[in-house]
Amino acid sequence: MRYQNVYLNALSYDLPDEVVSTASLEDALRPVYQALHIPVGQLEALTGIRERRWWPRHFKVSDGAVAAGKKALSSLGLKGKDVDVLVYTGVCRDYQEPATACRVGAELGLDADATLYDLSNACVGVLNGIIEVSNRIALGQAKVGMVVSCESSRDINEDTLQKLLKNPDMNFLKDSLATFTGGSGAVAIVISSDPTLGRAHRFLGGVAKNDNSQHELCKWGFQRLRQTVFEQFMITDAVGVMKHGVNLGIKTWHALLEEMRWLPEQVDKVIAHQVGQTHRKSVLNAMAIPMEKDFETFSYLGNMGTVSLPLTAAIADEQGFLKSNDQVAWLGIGSGLNCLMLGLEW
Repeated sequence: MRYQNVYLNALSYDLPDEVVSTASLEDALRPVYQALHIPVGQLEALTGIRERRWWPRHFKVSDGAVAAGKKALSSLGLKGKDVDVLVYTGVCRDYQEPATACRVGAELGLDADATLYDLSNACVGVLNGIIEVSNRIALGQAKVGMVVSCESSRDINEDTLQKLLKNPDMNFLKDSLATFTGGSGAVAIVISSDPTLGRAHRFLGGVAKNDNSQHELCKWGFQRLRQTVFEQFMITDAVGVMKHGVNLGIKTWHALLEEMRWLPEQVDKVIAHQVGQTHRKSVLNAMAIPMEKDFETFSYLGNMGTVSLPLTAAIADEQGFLKSNDQVAWLGIGSGLNCLMLGLEW
């Protein structure tokens, strides 16, 4: 897929105030480690994640999306009524119904003619949202669109911790390691056909590939315990995700280079989905991408799901890592397995 006149005009984010160290999580897990004869320190050693952020208890993810959205609009001198379409793309939502986008739109002041809806696709949700809005702009159905997301890892971390403390089990601990890498944050992206609005970054296009035979590798949801009792759960086959995810990533990377008509050396920077140090090294090495072309935030923000990649891009931009006219690749992958990679001219 290629685009001619689509721009990312604003990339804003919001982060929780509460910092949760991996050391504190492992201290809480100490009885589990002792029962299973595992030395403390394994989580940080394996992932390279030393801390992450958590929203307060009972936090509504729509509040995070609203905060990020207000920052994005303010940075461009726009108001909610200027937005033609808003897509909320988080895994976490306020309710199953109505769409979380409805409350976000109401708080931002979108008018009655705007289109609002939720889109869910694991960790590539924001990237799918960018495609959705860009298609509407390319078709002349919208002039200005917004993609928002907010993820919260506190509840699933605390629930998983309590289950492990009640029943220390090696298999369950193994399936839960990825859960404890989770961070929280919110992001908002304004997309338009106007190259003069803000610091416009040209969206060139992207490619998507999947390996849906691996849809069982990572699952997050609710399961019924009794007639009126449900329990939240998350299980991840981290080894399987790494193996099949890297294979899918290689195929998607080569497809992106072909679609963008780029040689590998013409890609100035990459922003990859933030999982952990082992995943980062495996993915970049498999694609022969030099480590210095990538920007990392997982060590202090953890894996924020849909928010990780765009929020990392925003910080990379703030810190001057992404420079004007850089050819930048966004490398997204999520459970399913789905891989979506985008090309931008910064």
